Amino acid sequence: MAKRPTPTTWTWQAERGPRARTYRLLMSEAMTLVRRGRIPSVAEVALNAGVSRATAYRYFPSRSKLITAVLEEALRPVRRYVPQAADGLARLRELFEKTYPRFTEYEPHMRAALQLALEHQSLDRTGLLEEEPFLRGHRRYLLHRAAAPLKAKLGAKAYERLLKALSLVYGIEPYVVLKDIWGAKDREVEALSRWVLDAFVQTALRQAAVLR
Repeated sequence: MAKRPTPTTWTWQAERGPRARTYRLLMSEAMTLVRRGRIPSVAEVALNAGVSRATAYRYFPSRSKLITAVLEEALRPVRRYVPQAADGLARLRELFEKTYPRFTEYEPHMRAALQLALEHQSLDRTGLLEEEPFLRGHRRYLLHRAAAPLKAKLGAKAYERLLKALSLVYGIEPYVVLKDIWGAKDREVEALSRWVLDAFVQTALRQAAVLR
């Protein structure tokens, strides 16, 4: 008999019954608590949802699983979005334009993910990490899916360098730097990120043309 997927990997929107309702209740409380600016424990989510700790831990065995689910809930449209343009730069512009409003709406949830990742990296380096590490990396796939037409023009090495450069301005990091240090507003964060996007791509294309 095939093993039933764990609760955190079910397609809950299509599920029915008490377990799906419990998941949605826990997720709703988790989203609310994270929006207030911090990472709740699984026990705190359970308490606020009126669910037993034992039940909550069956859905989310760790903070890593909890924040992974929170981020999936927040960014599901972003991760599923597929640019329609044919040109690589146009596809990247489309990706930024369509997904940055979602980043703005769920900035607290993305900050929580960054906070947990940094905490875990620090604890792991000192050998003190006692829970499953929280890992990020979806932006690599999203950027590649959008920029793929540029690979033939740039070559593999330059293309990979471009993706790494773009990963600096696609995600929560521009919000942290520009809002916390510069006091920028959401629209300026998006505008500057798109300006950097154009600069990176155009520079990469010019360098590739010189090397030919």
